Amino acid sequence: MSLASAVLAACASNPRPSTRGDLRLDTETVGRIRHAATTGEATSSLVPAATRVVASSLAEFVPALLVLLESDNAVNDFEERLWECARQAERQVNSSFFGNRAPTRAECGEEVVVDGCAEPITRAMLLGQQKHARALQCAREVLEQLWPAPFSLEQRYRYYPHANFLETVSRAEEERLIALGCTRELWRTIKPDIVLHADKNLRRAVLILDFKFPCPDTNEPRWKEYGDNSAYTGSSQGKVYKDALGGEPLLISPRGGIAR
Repeated sequence: MSLASAVLAACASNPRPSTRGDLRLDTETVGRIRHAATTGEATSSLVPAATRVVASSLAEFVPALLVLLESDNAVNDFEERLWECARQAERQVNSSFFGNRAPTRAECGEEVVVDGCAEPITRAMLLGQQKHARALQCAREVLEQLWPAPFSLEQRYRYYPHANFLETVSRAEEERLIALGCTRELWRTIKPDIVLHADKNLRRAVLILDFKFPCPDTNEPRWKEYGDNSAYTGSSQGKVYKDALGGEPLLISPRGGIAR
């Protein structure tokens, strides 16, 4: 029953776009955020000296976060909380299947079921789906507590790179297309785990985050590389995210933390 539920989730998962309407950023602040994100300027001019400490890795990747979260200590806390979501999801799901150990390489590669699209599902894929669900539930709580602007979770976008055009796909539309079966209507789409916005423009990002749960856990987390059958042939998942949404794409993994 648990495998059947996981497969159903794989072929009929729903995006969970979530935004916050209680913006606390004035026009000047948003302008400074956009400038920092575009130029990567030093954070010393963005943050009061009294709040400045040694920058976290996340602050170094995305200087604009020092404006949004107001201090490096806040960025550090934000980073640690999101990383803990990945570590907690890894521990909980592994424990439910394997006790006090991680799955082996052979266990990760085992084909456990075939989905409704006649594609094989490996144990690594099922574990990843369950870990993603737990990590995103945890991340939602963190973002609602700490992120001062809108955010989106598992929002699907349709992106046309040659036209440099991006549109959102509603949850209802995604459900309708998935209900049709194996369709190519979602072929030209992307679906980041977390998109953090600076203002009400939900098609632009400050930061894009994807949880990655390598199986076995000795594998390095990495962005998906799009193949010949993709609308984004020759690009990586992270590059497409950045081209489409404008923000910095970063990975979160249980062992590696937040990285490019």
